[in-house]
Amino acid sequence: MALQSMTGFARREGTSGRSRWAWELRSVNGKGLDFRLRLPPGLERLETDVRKLITDRFSRGNLQVGLSLSVDESRVEAVVNQDALATVLALRGQLAGVVDPAPLRLDTLLAIRGIVEFKEAEESEEALTARDSEIMAGLEAALGDLSDMRCAEGQALGKILLGHVGVIETLTATVENDPSRSPQEIAARLAAQVAMLLDGTSGLDRDRLHAEAALIATRADLREEIDRLKAHVTAARDLIAKGGPIGRKLDFLAQEFNRESNTICSKSNAAAVTAAGIELKVVIDQFREQVQNLE
Repeated sequence: MALQSMTGFARREGTSGRSRWAWELRSVNGKGLDFRLRLPPGLERLETDVRKLITDRFSRGNLQVGLSLSVDESRVEAVVNQDALATVLALRGQLAGVVDPAPLRLDTLLAIRGIVEFKEAEESEEALTARDSEIMAGLEAALGDLSDMRCAEGQALGKILLGHVGVIETLTATVENDPSRSPQEIAARLAAQVAMLLDGTSGLDRDRLHAEAALIATRADLREEIDRLKAHVTAARDLIAKGGPIGRKLDFLAQEFNRESNTICSKSNAAAVTAAGIELKVVIDQFREQVQNLE
């Protein structure tokens, strides 16, 4: 499955009968899936289907989904009031011997108020159903466009994240291979420190001091942190290769990366290891910032 960013934009428009419609979709980062839907008056009946299409397609992101609709009102139709017309004709018959019996002209009828009414042409139920179907098809196409844009950005983000993971791996190797971590170096450093403490001080227990030094050396060992960082690097690469909605999992790994780098910095007794630990923290922050953009 492809990686998806949560950022994207899409627009689809079309016509159906007398109506012109347009969908506009905007997507930004979000902890979950949240969307605001704006439908024109009279089309609220589409809301349930619209929501289902969105939730079937996406799992995270803040979406703004809007539909605009305009109807051509230039088409009108003439409606004859049959009752009024019958009344006029009946009256003409009653007055035939009183007034001029000239033939009744169309323009005369049109001039009589209430005989003919002009109003906006109404679309049939079949036409409205067809329009709704085309509008929903337009939404599906717009959602596809939005998904394509999010996938394209997700692919670019995947390359950036893999680059960060590579730097984390390199810095982890730097810490692991630093000469200060060799048993000989640790022993020499502790021996020098113990000698300084014992020099001129007769009140210290030599055996107890050596035992404490050994304990400090054990606690300062970075083997566990290095092994966990290596495991997290492997897990991150596997997730990115797998794709799909992995943003939350990568965010968890970013927290774990950060935990191990903090521990390395706190345990470090060498300038080079401390420097590598600080660089780790910088890269991990960059990694986590990019992860926030993934679905």
